[in-house]
Amino acid sequence: MKPLVVLSFLGTTLDAGKFGPSRWNKWRPSVALTMHEDLRVDRFVMLHGTQHLRLAEYVAEDIRSVSPETHVERRILDLNDPWDFEEVYGKLLDFARGYPFDPEAEDYLIHITTGTHVAQICLFLLTEAHYLPGKLLQTQPAPRVESNAPGKWTTIDLDLSRYDSIATRFAADAAESTSFLKSGIATRNVAFNRIIDEIEQVAVRSKAPVLLMGPTGAGKSQLARRIYDLKRLKHQVQGPFVEVNCATLKGDSAMSALFGHRKGAFTGATSDRPGLLRTADSGMLFLDEIGELGLDEQAMILRAIEDKRFLPVGADKEAASDFQLIAGTNRDLTEAVSAGTFREDLFARLNLWTFDLPGLAQRREDIAPNLDYELDRFAEREGDRITFNKEARDRYLDFATSGPAKWTGNFRDLAASVTRMATLSPKGRIDRECVETEIGRLQRLWGGHEVQEDALGAFLSGEQLAMLDAFDRVQLAHVVATCRNSKSLSEAGRTLFAASRSQKASSNDADRLRKYLARFGLTWKELAEP
Repeated sequence: MKPLVVLSFLGTTLDAGKFGPSRWNKWRPSVALTMHEDLRVDRFVMLHGTQHLRLAEYVAEDIRSVSPETHVERRILDLNDPWDFEEVYGKLLDFARGYPFDPEAEDYLIHITTGTHVAQICLFLLTEAHYLPGKLLQTQPAPRVESNAPGKWTTIDLDLSRYDSIATRFAADAAESTSFLKSGIATRNVAFNRIIDEIEQVAVRSKAPVLLMGPTGAGKSQLARRIYDLKRLKHQVQGPFVEVNCATLKGDSAMSALFGHRKGAFTGATSDRPGLLRTADSGMLFLDEIGELGLDEQAMILRAIEDKRFLPVGADKEAASDFQLIAGTNRDLTEAVSAGTFREDLFARLNLWTFDLPGLAQRREDIAPNLDYELDRFAEREGDRITFNKEARDRYLDFATSGPAKWTGNFRDLAASVTRMATLSPKGRIDRECVETEIGRLQRLWGGHEVQEDALGAFLSGEQLAMLDAFDRVQLAHVVATCRNSKSLSEAGRTLFAASRSQKASSNDADRLRKYLARFGLTWKELAEP
């Protein structure tokens, strides 16, 4: 059994008494708590103010006399007003964050019998929020108090209403947690921020599997790691974070890698292998690209999620592992289920908490804050702080947020782009020339100015297409693609006529584009429709 630690306020009324033999005729919660035969307390963490030092020493001595195996650890916690919710909660929160809790090695009980009602409620709230990683404990005297009677004890589950001042603190803490999940990036995309708000609530309140969907490079792996870090910060997981790219697990080796094997299970199995699921015990397992797993592996993953047990390769005895699962995929698992390549029962188990992360092209307003984030990452990684000059930054953001910027690799493309510009700016400043070079590189990466002429068929009839010269057809296809990827007629015009604008040869980009489209019987409204 793990050592048991009790955290408790010194009861300045209930624990107090005459300093003499008659004190044993009174029920004193802190002392009585250590007198129960069925409750062995290995360490008693006593919180008290400086003004109660003498009482604390007296009670600690009495505890040692009735329970020599109990180590009393006294902690000073001075309160100007023990009935002030904000002060009590704030100081207890600071204590909880600074105390070296180790839930993997110790069990904790939070004693709420002593202290003011405010202190008791604050202890409850901090325990419910997992800042104090234990169960609530309440004690009471026996119906008929006898000399040395320890009374009764019980662990309880309270449901107290929230208080405005504390709710404000919780709101601030929730905001801090969502910022943590976003790596401190001040993202502006409404849909993405709403997703992160929901993930924050799920992360701290649920142990159910989470499914992160989205294109490659949308940040699934980084978000999974941040979810783990947040839960570890709140003492909800103690084990490691284990990340697996399922696309790399092929054939017979997939079973061995995931579930482990016994020595001699197959040719080359010269020793036992615990497997990644065992490694993730008491922690978190991130299965990226879970849609790439075979059906047999999917069946065993489902069993491991539901029963916390699985059979290693070549073993005749099941292994156990209690982990939380986060799965990631860039596939449409609904289609995979219909095609028979993904198990319907596993998808149903994963689909409780599903979050579809948008790609960078759908979050163009977040490019600016992520640009700063990537420069900070470069500085941490290389020890060299690089910045943009204003003209270069504006030019890069104009391109990065425009329709022609495809961002097919999403945030990986952005990170690589910033790394290239920072590396090629040894003087510490990214200039306009460097940006223009990088824009050209990105355009080549995404296919340059290659256009999809087939897209014209959605807006022009076959007869109209036949009437177009090849030159007009290529040009119009590019104009249509730019319009489809722009938020407004003005934005499309700025993109298409950027050179004219820089030379002040065009006074009204939107009007110029409108007239061009009219030549082919097209309107902005028609092109902008989904």
